[in-house]
Amino acid sequence: MMDSVILGQYVKRDSIIHYLDPRSKILSLIIIMLSFITLESTMSYMIAIFFVLFILILTNVPFKVYVLAIKPLFFILIVTFLYHMLLTKGSHVILDVYFLTISVEGIVEGIRITLRIILFILLASVLTFTTKPLTLAHGLEALMKPLAKLNFPVEKFALMIIIAIRFIPTILQELQQILTALKAKGNHMETLSLRKKLLTYNRILIPLLTSLVIRAEQLSMAIEARGFGDGKNRVRYHSLSYRLLDYQVLIVALSFSFFLLYIKVYGI
Repeated sequence: MMDSVILGQYVKRDSIIHYLDPRSKILSLIIIMLSFITLESTMSYMIAIFFVLFILILTNVPFKVYVLAIKPLFFILIVTFLYHMLLTKGSHVILDVYFLTISVEGIVEGIRITLRIILFILLASVLTFTTKPLTLAHGLEALMKPLAKLNFPVEKFALMIIIAIRFIPTILQELQQILTALKAKGNHMETLSLRKKLLTYNRILIPLLTSLVIRAEQLSMAIEARGFGDGKNRVRYHSLSYRLLDYQVLIVALSFSFFLLYIKVYGI
């Protein structure tokens, strides 16, 4: 069961993070993510890594699940690392062949940016793994409520974001089913040449897009059947309320952010 858990899917566990108000979780994670922009020194990166690991432990979600969330983005991480490693100029050159120049500074910059992206992914996973989609939508809607005075469609925007997040596991599950069907017909992607792989992708993308369009139509009909409308003035069974723990989490997030800023300013 855990092998199929991916980014965007709720994982039921008994933890402090699960019981937090969605608004405090969203605000705290945004504050922490913004603080990662200030990461420069090795010390600041080590502190950020240990802090994120501490949050992962508090969620009581197996670490294997977070690895599965990073796995689909592994190729992007590799490309990001290579991009910064090859294009960052430095004085300590390790390899210089024709147009290819690799320096110590380039490798360090590649590691830094890649680590920063991994930390972002892990924090985003914490939010989706510990918050039910409807609860997350409710929290987003509540936080963006002031924008309604500017005629911004808060309810529709929150619903759009949650549907997009929820469709991530749906798309990957559909893709896995199509690949399994191709294997059952004797088409093994691993044994095909590059040319045949490119031709086979047509047999994957067309049914995948068709399935997603059908699901989107079904979802649209379901929303209309339930009388969602523009989403305004809807009544909810559970109302959101801040507790002492939520305020404590926000204080910890702010304190951590100011601490990283202090490290950056004083060059620790």
